Amino acid sequence: MKKTFETLAEVAEHVGQDVAVSDWITITQDQVNQFAHATHDHQWIHTDPERAKHGPFGAPIAHGFLTLSLLPCMFESAFEIQQVRMGVNYGLNKVRFTAPVPVGSRLRGHMHLLACEPIQPEGVQMTWRVSVEREGSDKPVCVAESMVRQYA
Repeated sequence: MKKTFETLAEVAEHVGQDVAVSDWITITQDQVNQFAHATHDHQWIHTDPERAKHGPFGAPIAHGFLTLSLLPCMFESAFEIQQVRMGVNYGLNKVRFTAPVPVGSRLRGHMHLLACEPIQPEGVQMTWRVSVEREGSDKPVCVAESMVRQYA
């Protein structure tokens, strides 16, 4: 269920807390192939299902950067802030791809607010630890600190 905040100040009250969980996203082979095309990363472990069956993961896997690129979508489904006019990605810290993501996996993000600092004009810079869960696994597939700027 999508969490709703009225203001940036309301979000700031949650520093140090688990704040929200995104909807599930299913990773498809078509999505992996489109990502490979867009990034020119056509490594066979991603794009050749027949060869990948005999590879180290037993199936094709998503690119780590594909998983990472889904963070904005995860944020979008996890929560909204009513009184903001815009937000931008500011950067990433400490990104780790901790487990493979086989095609067909369902992923969701768990958002923990690490910091929320005022910036001008009328904004905040939030640092989120996002742990991306793969359904059926006890180990996250990606853990990253995502820095986001929101402006009221």
